[in-house]
Order: sequence, then C-alpha cells, then structure tokens
Amino acid sequence: MRRTQLVVLAIALAFTAACKKKTAPVAPQAAPVKEASTVQLNRPALTATPRIDSFTAEPARVERGQAITLRWATTNAETVTIDQGVGTVTASGNRQLFPTATTTYAIIARHGTLSDTRTVTVEVTAPRPVETAKPPVTQDSAALVRELTSQLQDIYFDYDMSDLRDDSRRAVNTDADLLKRIFAADARVNFVIEGHADERGSAEYNLGLADRRALVARDALVQLGVPSNRLRTISFGEEAPVCRESNEACWQRNRRAHLSQVQ
Repeated sequence: MRRTQLVVLAIALAFTAACKKKTAPVAPQAAPVKEASTVQLNRPALTATPRIDSFTAEPARVERGQAITLRWATTNAETVTIDQGVGTVTASGNRQLFPTATTTYAIIARHGTLSDTRTVTVEVTAPRPVETAKPPVTQDSAALVRELTSQLQDIYFDYDMSDLRDDSRRAVNTDADLLKRIFAADARVNFVIEGHADERGSAEYNLGLADRRALVARDALVQLGVPSNRLRTISFGEEAPVCRESNEACWQRNRRAHLSQVQ
C-alpha cells in the first residue's frame, strides 16, 4: 500500500514540474523587406533652341541684272524659311538670286514655338549706261524675231512645286536657243518671264509660288548662256490664267512660266 502511494506521489510531482516549465518565447517574425520602388520624376523635355550660325549675301552691292548668292547655316531648326519668295530651305545651303531693286532678305529658323531671325540687305544700283550703236532693225530681222518668239514654249510645273521637271528642262533648252537668236537679231528686244499658279491656295501664297517659278526659269536660262540683263521676272500668281475650268488639265496649263517680249 505504501509503495502504491509513493508511485502516485512521484507521478504527481513529475506532472507538477512539467507544468512549471516555461515555454521559450517565440521571436517575432521580421516583416519582409520590400524593395524600394523607383520613383519616376516627370521632368519637362528640354526644347532645343534654334540658332542661325551664319547668313550672308555676296556680293552685298550689285548692279541690276547681276546675281547674288545667299548662304546660310543653322542648328537645331525644324524649319528654315527665307522671305522675298525664296520659301522653305534646307538647314544649310545657298541660293543664287537676281534682285532687281535693293532687297532685305530675312531668314527664320524655328523649333517648336522658338525662333531665331537674321537679316541681310543687298543694295542694287542701276547699271552704267553703255553707249553702243545699235544696228538698224530691218524688215527681215523683225520678221525673224516675230517668228522665233512664236516658237517659245511655256515652262510647266507640278502642283505646289517650283522645281523643273524633265519636260520643263527640255522647254528651257529650246527657249534658250531661241532667245539667243532673237537677241542676236534685235539688240533692242528684252523679255519678261511671267510666273503663274493655278487657283488653289491663297492669293498671297500663289504670288510667292509663281515668283519662285519665274526665278527658277530665269536662272536656268542664264545658266544656258542667255544674257541676264535681257531678262526680268514678274509674278502674276493666280490672276492671269489661260484656262478657267476646275480640273487638273486646266490647272496644269496655269502652272507655268511664260516668256513675253518687251522693248
């Protein structure tokens, strides 16, 4: 009996000791470290400032009928334009012109809403008169001039263009030969090159476009040996059409440079 009591007591003591054992504290689990997020800064895009590096006219003083050369160079320009009928040009380049009076040319380089402007002035003086005895015009020479003049061809252009096409270059070659024969037959005759445009576009725009066409035709004739002092240009824009129908065939006839005789 006593042994049984001792066994029961031992079991009770063991149970009590087990209850008094402290459970080891569980370390709190660290929160996962999140990767730092990359913050995108909304910075305004920098706009390049257009710059005109150079703009010159050489020579700066000429006699009427003589050529000048505009030269320019720009940086960071989306568009570059020159006034006085020259129009849109490349970022850098040159252009030969024949001003008939003192002219101020302005170049504008744009990039978005920013712009840069430069101007040059060309002084044009009257050529010195040369006293030369002009041979008398005979009936034969006058008839020859009329016949050759009737053979002159109009120089046609594509829509909104002032560049010479292949057929236009052929017309220029023909006209250059005829003009040299006309000038040899009559020293008093001169010609004006009329620039024309079709009716589409504003009147102001068409005046500038027609002026560029007349100048291109004049430059091409001079390069083929036609005396520059026997030619001048004028722009009629859309105001003197040869056809008034609203179709491409008619518009093509109006996009032209036309040679007219003057004394």
